[in-house]
Amino acid sequence: MAAGATGERLPFVGLTGGIAAGKSEALRALEELGAATISSDAVVHELLATDELRSLLVERFGDAVAPDGQVDRAAVAEVVFAEPEAREWLEQELWPRVGRRIAAWREQLADRPEPPRAGVVEVPLLFEAGMEPDFDATVAIVAEGGVRDERAADRGHEGVDSRTRRQLSQREKADRADFVVENDGDVADLERKMSQVLDDVTR
Repeated sequence: MAAGATGERLPFVGLTGGIAAGKSEALRALEELGAATISSDAVVHELLATDELRSLLVERFGDAVAPDGQVDRAAVAEVVFAEPEAREWLEQELWPRVGRRIAAWREQLADRPEPPRAGVVEVPLLFEAGMEPDFDATVAIVAEGGVRDERAADRGHEGVDSRTRRQLSQREKADRADFVVENDGDVADLERKMSQVLDDVTR
C-alpha cells in the first residue's frame, strides 16, 4: 500500500514485543526511515502528569501517590500491580484517554506538509488489549531470553521473567503478528530489518 504522494490512506501499524526485546529502538529506526511514530507508554506518562489524572489517582489511592503535587509513577505501579482491581480501574481510566490521544495524532498525519510513509504506534500490550483490529498491520519485536535479560540489567531493571506476568509470551505475540523481527543482533541489523518491514507495509 503506497502512501503520501498517491493520496492513499497512510498505513497504520501497531508495534509490540516482549520486555527488553528492543521495541523502542525499532520505533526509533522506523522514524528515521520516514514513519511517524508515537509510544503509548509516552502518552500514558503525559496523561499521568495532568491535573485531571493526578486528582483521580489521589482520590482513589491517597496523597502518597502524588507527593509534592506530582504523580509518583513508581508508587502508582506498586499499588496497581499488587491489586488487580486497582489495575483494572486505572486501565479503564487511562486507555480511553490514550486511545483518543492516538486517534487525534493519527488524524493529523495526512495534513503534514510531507506525509510520513506510515503511522506507527508502539503498544506493549497490543494483543493483550485486543487492539489488532485498530491497525492495518502489526509487528512483533522478539529477542532471545538471555539477550533480553542482559538488556534489562543494563537498564537497571530486574530480570525479564518477573515483569511479564500480564504479557503473552514472545511466541504468542509472534504467532499473532503480521511481521516478526528477531532483534538478537546489533543496531545496524535491526535497522535493516525495520527498513524491510516498512517497505513491505507501504508497498
